[in-house]
Amino acid sequence: MDDIVKQALAKWPNVPHCTGWLLLDRRGNWRMRDEAAQAAGTPGEPIRHTALLGFINRNYEADDAGQWFFQNGPQRVYVELGYTPFVVRLATDHANGTLALTDQASLGFEPAAVYLDDEGGILFTDRSTPARVAVLHDHDLDLFSEHADLASDGQSGEFRWRDGVALKLESVRKSEVERRFGFVASPAARAAGASADH
Repeated sequence: MDDIVKQALAKWPNVPHCTGWLLLDRRGNWRMRDEAAQAAGTPGEPIRHTALLGFINRNYEADDAGQWFFQNGPQRVYVELGYTPFVVRLATDHANGTLALTDQASLGFEPAAVYLDDEGGILFTDRSTPARVAVLHDHDLDLFSEHADLASDGQSGEFRWRDGVALKLESVRKSEVERRFGFVASPAARAAGASADH
């Protein structure tokens, strides 16, 4: 977290949280969702400002309930997720020919496990505690398939990550991903549900 954000939190600790205004889409794009986008249920406009993207990525965290947020100074802006809290790109390092995964902030992502959902999506978890879960960008499915062996059942197999390192390909239902990996895809819907209960 940036020092300026920590200072703002210390100065204004009780600023109300914000939901619905920021989305991480299925391809790792941050999108600003104004009132019209929220009302229409559309993803909103992509954020293109490089410095703002860096600020969001450096101050992106999860709370104890598994809701991901961007700490914008003293205000916590909860993030709507297109699928998972992270989106990764798969590429070949041309210097040594090995595969590399990077997340939406262009940071390395070292996979510990790989999953195939029932809609053809590929998910990775990493070695952090708790493990981060990321969906593979759909533009990288061909490269993934070049390094994967799918069993005849279409739901298992292995992914050749490094020479001598193969990760077992496990199946998961897309509808169970959020619960299984402990995150909240829509803090806005959760907040609305909590308000309706009171």
